[in-house]
Amino acid sequence: MKLATLKKGGRDGTLVVVNRAMTQCRAVPAIARTLQAALDDWDACEPQLRQVYEALNSGAFSHSDPFDPAACHSPLPRAFQWADGSAYVNHVELVRRARGAELPAEFWTDPLMYQGGSDAFVGPRDPILARSEDWGIDLEGEVAVITGDLTMGATPDQCMQAIRLLVLVNDVSLRNLIPGELAKGFGFFQSKPASAFSPVAITPDELGADWRDGRVHRPLTVHINHQLFGQPDAGTDMIFNFPQLLAHMVKTRDVEAGSIIGSGTVSNKQSGLHGSSIANGGVGYCCLAEVRMYEAIETGKPISDFLKFGDTVRIEMFDREGQSIFGAIDQRVQRSV
Repeated sequence: MKLATLKKGGRDGTLVVVNRAMTQCRAVPAIARTLQAALDDWDACEPQLRQVYEALNSGAFSHSDPFDPAACHSPLPRAFQWADGSAYVNHVELVRRARGAELPAEFWTDPLMYQGGSDAFVGPRDPILARSEDWGIDLEGEVAVITGDLTMGATPDQCMQAIRLLVLVNDVSLRNLIPGELAKGFGFFQSKPASAFSPVAITPDELGADWRDGRVHRPLTVHINHQLFGQPDAGTDMIFNFPQLLAHMVKTRDVEAGSIIGSGTVSNKQSGLHGSSIANGGVGYCCLAEVRMYEAIETGKPISDFLKFGDTVRIEMFDREGQSIFGAIDQRVQRSV
């Protein structure tokens, strides 16, 4: 099943069911006006939403509306919680190697996670806003899950059952603000502006065999300025799967329906800069910081620039037949006024 939120009907938008081809949609106010309302009463709403989805796919409705990703907000325009893990330890290891630091052994057994701002996400076609290029504007292509209710101490198996939906994420980072914030010992804040999510959220069954062991086993495709920049596989080298990330999160707290938990930047282990780029036959990257890490390790200093005003970023995932699964996050970097 595919769900989206249109930018109309108030701050939390209007929930629509989207057909599999993402060409048609239908609002469902009699079932739930917003995605959060559906998540709050999922057991009752999900079967009704699925009936609408099946009818859309079969052409049973005499009328449905064209689906326009540009009219969409993120599936949850705001969420009770947005927490981002770092499941791809290769990415963390590169960050530390670039600054000459060893990777602590516990990073392979205990996931990293930070709590981000969730009160104001941006739509998948909205600009990436920043006041200065000097902040080091970077994309981060990720996969995320949206949960139902979870109680403190839930096991990974229980967490698996609470995964309601999957989305793609551009978790924008302002890299040049990060060192100063981390030096204070209190984590990210200003360096993490509003994230954007894919136009469509899907139930895991939409992936078929590509959703297994709590991971999405499809490449995540990233373009910068219309040039292919990365297509690492989201299931490969994901050390902590989503149930493990959720279990880490609920160790000391309950988690409410509508919480979003990200995978961290998708990253595959590769053989260095010249073997890892798309141009040299590698799978590339989902953030600019990673290629800059390889450059620093191999040449002594980073060479690639972070994003500039006017640059474009596109993040998308395709099924085995080449069809877009979530729709595309397609953004332009723009100066905030």
